[in-house]
Amino acid sequence: MDFLVLFLLYLALVLIGVALICIYSRTQFLKGLVRGGAQIFSCIIPECLQRAVQRLLHYLFHTRNHTFIILHLVLQGMVYTEYTWEVLGYCQELEFSLYYLLLPYLLLFVNLFFFTLSCVTNPGTITKANELLFLQVYEFDDVMFPKNVRCPTCDLRKPARSKHCRVCNRCVHRFDHHCIWVNNCIGAWNTRYFLIYLLTLTASAATLASVSAAFLAQVVFFSDLYLETYIDNHGHSQVVDTVFLVQYLFLLFPRIIFFLGFVLVLSFLLGGYLCFALYLAATNQTTNEWYRAGQAPCQQCRHEAQPLSADPQVFQNIHSHGVWSNLREVFLPATQYEKKKK
Repeated sequence: MDFLVLFLLYLALVLIGVALICIYSRTQFLKGLVRGGAQIFSCIIPECLQRAVQRLLHYLFHTRNHTFIILHLVLQGMVYTEYTWEVLGYCQELEFSLYYLLLPYLLLFVNLFFFTLSCVTNPGTITKANELLFLQVYEFDDVMFPKNVRCPTCDLRKPARSKHCRVCNRCVHRFDHHCIWVNNCIGAWNTRYFLIYLLTLTASAATLASVSAAFLAQVVFFSDLYLETYIDNHGHSQVVDTVFLVQYLFLLFPRIIFFLGFVLVLSFLLGGYLCFALYLAATNQTTNEWYRAGQAPCQQCRHEAQPLSADPQVFQNIHSHGVWSNLREVFLPATQYEKKKK
């Protein structure tokens, strides 16, 4: 099978898999599928190995550790090393604009700056000292966030839109999610840094892909490869097509082709997640609220057995006040904004 066909098939499978996970993430189907898979593997894998895997997974995903921060930096270093070692030198020989070639490094420095801020910034930890302040920030909707609910772990009254993070063992104001890549919760006070970090990371991958693609395109046009012909397996002369060009370039620059394929897939995945994160910010939702809102129909199923006079409460987003107000709330958190007004 041709290399291009294999690559496109791999890309399609990855994107379809990610799309299916996003579609079914808020349904019981995915949970049932995971449980079924776990039961099958439990019958095959020895118990000692199961316990070891469970301990490892618990350490990686349910405790605060720096594993994914190190992995993130190593992967980023490997990508930029490959770009510097392979792509940059060839592009300089073809007299690419120096500003264009240095743009990925500028994005890297900005990305690392906001990555650090996302890691170290307090996401909005709720304590006895600021509990009353946070209770006044958002209105309770009495559906997803009822009044007078206490966190059994922190022994604090839970402000609207807050959640207790089991990984960090703290309640977080306007909790979005716990991100293993920054080893921190994403909440009211560091969502803005996380969004800029995600934006610059996506832009970095897209810029690296565009520079690599531009180099390969220059090779094709400068050498007039698209005007050439070749002899196929049947001895017939054929005009060079896209599949042949990709295979030919793969023989000449295999590492650059693999590099381009990797950053392209990364750009699609990061771009999709960035669009989702911006959608949540523009509609004043958090990942936690978006997920729980999807669970609401299942949670409301019990009302079907009640008399028709019963009036089940349905979750509505009462915190959205227009795109610009929502974005201002993300990039200028409510508590800090109120202090400035006073």
